[in-house]
Amino acid sequence: MKRIFLGAALCGLAFMVNVAGAQEPAKLSEEAAKVKALLEQKMPHAPITHIEKTPYLGGVYEVFLGKEQIIYTDAEVNYVLAGSIIDMAGTPAKMTNLTEDRLRDLKRIDIAQIPLDYAFKRVKGNGKRVLYLFSDIDCPFCERIEESIKGVDNVTVYTYLLPLDALHPDAARKSGTIWCAQDRAKAWDDYFKTKKLPDNGGDCETPIKKIQAMAENFGIRGTPGLIFADGTLIPGAIPRERLEAELARADKAAAPENK
Repeated sequence: MKRIFLGAALCGLAFMVNVAGAQEPAKLSEEAAKVKALLEQKMPHAPITHIEKTPYLGGVYEVFLGKEQIIYTDAEVNYVLAGSIIDMAGTPAKMTNLTEDRLRDLKRIDIAQIPLDYAFKRVKGNGKRVLYLFSDIDCPFCERIEESIKGVDNVTVYTYLLPLDALHPDAARKSGTIWCAQDRAKAWDDYFKTKKLPDNGGDCETPIKKIQAMAENFGIRGTPGLIFADGTLIPGAIPRERLEAELARADKAAAPENK
């Protein structure tokens, strides 16, 4: 029997808003529906998105809250556990964070909902693989992801200008000049090389407000936000090695859908 560790800390549950862009979970079973009803009685303000019985710890129920967090409960909802279930079987290198893997699946984005005309496109090599990048021009972590992108090939990067107004008050203005440039991709790349903006007033019509609303719906609350071909959403400036691995994994996962 596999050994499983559950980090349980109920305090500080994050009941976050739902993500309209995520794929819909499967219909609840009759048993899971009863658990959901009990939870709603005891936790009336928790945005319960999905409940599913697991094979772990004798069959605890996985409860997805607001597209942001998983908690676990028993069939009678006598106990609630918050934290990650870790599959401890085998060597440390083979241990798996089962909760993290499930969050990745449950938060997957329907890429059909991502409008390409809100982005500018950069193609490297054959451009076969796809990355949807939400980026703030003044974000230092976005500069790091640009370095990671330099190290991969055969990818098409759709870049969405996502200024975080509360953190970077001048980012919206700068993003406007990028969008209003004759060659947006070149203007973007040049800025990260030289820190010089295109010579325009940034006063053309831009999709920035629409991108900000779309990012909120997708659950992207920081930059960079990376969406891969299979809809997997990963936040942060991941290193080149992981970016390459995620592109390869997502391309393989999305392949049956693209045939």
